[in-house]
Amino acid sequence: MKFLAFATLAAAVVSAFPAPDLPADIPRSLSEFKEKHPYTAKRSKGHCRKTITIRASKTDTDDVADDFLSGLKQANNGGTLYLPKGKTFVIGKPLDLTFLNDVQVHLEGEIKFTNDTAYWQKNAFAHPFQNSLMFWKWGGKNIKIYGNGVLNGNGQRWWNEFAGLEILDPTNTYLRPILFYAENATGIDIEGIHFKDSPCWTTFFVTSKHISFKDVACTAESNNATALPKNSDFFDSLNVEHVSVERAWVNVGDDCFSPKSNATDLYVNTMYCNGTHGQSMGSIGQYAGEKTFIKDVVIENLWMLNGQHGARLKSWAGPNVGYGFIDNVTFRNFWNANNEYSAFLDSCYFNINATTCSQYPSQVNISNVNFENFSGYTSGKYGRAVARLTCSPNAVCENIKFKNFNVTSPCGGEPVIICDGISGDLGVPCVNSTSPEATAALKDKCSTAMATLPKPTPWL
Repeated sequence: MKFLAFATLAAAVVSAFPAPDLPADIPRSLSEFKEKHPYTAKRSKGHCRKTITIRASKTDTDDVADDFLSGLKQANNGGTLYLPKGKTFVIGKPLDLTFLNDVQVHLEGEIKFTNDTAYWQKNAFAHPFQNSLMFWKWGGKNIKIYGNGVLNGNGQRWWNEFAGLEILDPTNTYLRPILFYAENATGIDIEGIHFKDSPCWTTFFVTSKHISFKDVACTAESNNATALPKNSDFFDSLNVEHVSVERAWVNVGDDCFSPKSNATDLYVNTMYCNGTHGQSMGSIGQYAGEKTFIKDVVIENLWMLNGQHGARLKSWAGPNVGYGFIDNVTFRNFWNANNEYSAFLDSCYFNINATTCSQYPSQVNISNVNFENFSGYTSGKYGRAVARLTCSPNAVCENIKFKNFNVTSPCGGEPVIICDGISGDLGVPCVNSTSPEATAALKDKCSTAMATLPKPTPWL
């Protein structure tokens, strides 16, 4: 994985395929993203809202958590908590904010969590799904958080201390908090905010609906090359419906967008993703005996750079896993640059070997998936293989289509799509992983330079 900013090039890598020139109208940095997609805080229509202000922190250890809670209680039921530019508001203890109703937070300054890792591991809220911890929990109805401010997870110390560990290792006891968590919420709008340096997942929504993001940024950038951000996904969810993301800049070390178990009606439009694991459906099917699903998803107008994969679907295999389905998903208008596979169906998640996967295959069906208008190039890690779909022998994978799929390999030669166990016509030539064509394509490995953003794409 590569976790550098968009404008950064890897000079040490010998390029077999030079990165394309960056056009003037595509942002190269967070500041250029904000220039292209500026956010201006708008006054709510209708009645005038009362405005509450609280004191700012004087130092990085000056905890104003009680003041923040009091401010939200005063602003609840029709008011706005205002946090002005140039001020920092340090949160040093967990906050239960699940009582909210018709409340807004106008954030122009910075909310910053303390990095007392021992304290938070003992005192943070917990959720059993993948042993999640949370700094705070939001919930209620009609919540809006907006402005040009920063929500800062202060993640560097967490990444340093977590280095070398794995979040899904059952022996791992070093748990890290999620930056923004909401449960049992209806109507959460987040506009303009910069989510910065989350210790773990950036956002996690549970049993919630009508969630929207507009003109947001999400970054996790380490100053320590031996302790890169891990598991800092922009979006994760459990039991959600009606989610939209419009215009987002994401530079993190894991999934760009990753709805998990039981997600319905999701729409993403215009995201710039660097150093991510991809636009990921799942993982699902993790827990024994549980049926989980993702359905009715459209993700379009994406720039996927310097990451693991572009469009990705992933389901658990192994002993004691669950079952379910992914259905009706469209990935449209994807520009890939320096990703391993531009489209990838992984039925052997999480990090299990082929023998275990064969013995305990995934039980997640995949149906009605479209990969439309894909262009750009891969990293060359898998040679001329530019996409790979592997269906579990214990599942059905059908009506999966490629349309206008024009991804190339920096290694030269004819790009190859590999598929195993997929029913029906995919709309493009596809070869089995054991075929001579696949074997030869996978052997033709090469490398390329880190990518800047691409030339204008066909849908612009």
